[in-house]
Amino acid sequence: MSGNFPDTFYRWRPHPWHGIEISGKAPKLVNAYIELTPFDAVKYEVDKKTGYLCVDRPQRTSSLSPTLYGFIPRTYCDKNVAALSPNSVKGDKDPLDICVITERPITHVEIILKSRVIGGLRMIDNGEADDKIIAVLNNDSFWENCNDIKDVPSILKDRLEHYFLTYKLKPGEKSDVTIDAIYGKEEAYKVIEASMKDYDLMYGA
Repeated sequence: MSGNFPDTFYRWRPHPWHGIEISGKAPKLVNAYIELTPFDAVKYEVDKKTGYLCVDRPQRTSSLSPTLYGFIPRTYCDKNVAALSPNSVKGDKDPLDICVITERPITHVEIILKSRVIGGLRMIDNGEADDKIIAVLNNDSFWENCNDIKDVPSILKDRLEHYFLTYKLKPGEKSDVTIDAIYGKEEAYKVIEASMKDYDLMYGA
């Protein structure tokens, strides 16, 4: 960085998708930018051009996200991610989504947190690979012994599946969302690494 500013200082606020590091310990430990909390009845999403958090839509059902929900910076879901999802035809061309589990209630969005990856959902939305990485908040003592998706209570996995299968559902219409599998951390690492490759191909390393 030019001038007298140290390397760790940003003169301007960085874009949450492109300007924040994924983490030096990826894919095991990644930064997550949070767009949605379990208390939000409105779905928020970062505007890809400006980086500002915008209202996407009110939640269509009474179901709320059971975890913190956002994306992993400097990831992109394209050909490499789709190659890991046999029943998809392409990636959704968005950053890789992440669900972060924590014991203590976090009620704010537009925050960045370190998360430890434990698994994921192989979701397909209208033919597009739309994986949801599952992680726990790093240094959350309550979840310190959760090392893989098998350590997560089945009721929480059920809630995650139900939320994503219904969050775009419109009355009288058939859902285009399916979940092919719930996978563990080793597969999640592969998906994250594939999304990092897709990002480099699209935007440069």
